[in-house]
Amino acid sequence: MKHFLNIADTSGADIEHVLEVAFALRDERDTGKANHPILAGKTLAMLFEKPSLRTRVSFEQAMNELGGQAILLGQHEVGLGKREAAGDIARVLCGMVHGIAARVYDHRHLIEFAEHSDKPVINMLSDWAHPAQSLADVMTMMDEWGRDAAALKGRHIVFVGDGNNVARSLAMICGKLGMKFTLASPRDYAFEDAFARRVLDVCPAMEFNATHDPANAVVYADAVYADTFVSMGQEDQKASRLAAFAGFQINDELLRHAQNELIVLHCLPAYRGIEITDSVMDGPASRVFRQAHNRLHAQKGLLAVLLGNA
Repeated sequence: MKHFLNIADTSGADIEHVLEVAFALRDERDTGKANHPILAGKTLAMLFEKPSLRTRVSFEQAMNELGGQAILLGQHEVGLGKREAAGDIARVLCGMVHGIAARVYDHRHLIEFAEHSDKPVINMLSDWAHPAQSLADVMTMMDEWGRDAAALKGRHIVFVGDGNNVARSLAMICGKLGMKFTLASPRDYAFEDAFARRVLDVCPAMEFNATHDPANAVVYADAVYADTFVSMGQEDQKASRLAAFAGFQINDELLRHAQNELIVLHCLPAYRGIEITDSVMDGPASRVFRQAHNRLHAQKGLLAVLLGNA
């Protein structure tokens, strides 16, 4: 694994290895010991076009705890695709740092970084994918069902909402690790046909479904996942999106349709009372804040593998 741009291009074996390292580092930290500084002398350049809480803190703290350091670069400093071409930025950075992580509007910039960098390039979020989030998602599931990846096989994950970047990465990682995946969305917000075909091309044995009926989707779910209905950059669509997603809220009434003991996930930030209610997010099925905390540990596993050859 040279880069980490999306789950589709990452093997199931590599995903399992990253998670194994992540758990080992978390266990070490939980004993009160400092992690071995396997990234001592290593620097990660972090480029942000979009605001961030969990992503910035998890990656920066991960570098700190593994003995390395991070340099934060905002759009004003870099001018990605405006002041300077993505390929030129990558050529400069890879001669100075040991890895490049970027949170961008346009996924093509990440591809261009990777084409022109001999150092690892990490997707911290793009319009197309959010693979770093999906690592934390799976870590949280493994906390629930067992650390052996075999414990995930056959589990049914239902994403209620928009077929967006988070849903794409989640669907792919479910396929890579033998889980079932269902997207419950309004008709105009389902996965693109090309992506749905891509999932089945990459994971031909996967049970992959789409529906416009969230109540039916959650009947046999092991985990139900929510995300905001209006992402950054979609503010001008807020009224139309909220109207389209009426009836797709994760609330107590929806969960009453489930027949399994399920867990509830959300990648945050959450708009309480819109895509998820307080009673669910703060209720006994919620693993939302454990999921957020696992961002740190998943990122540590990823960085240890890519920059530290763990």
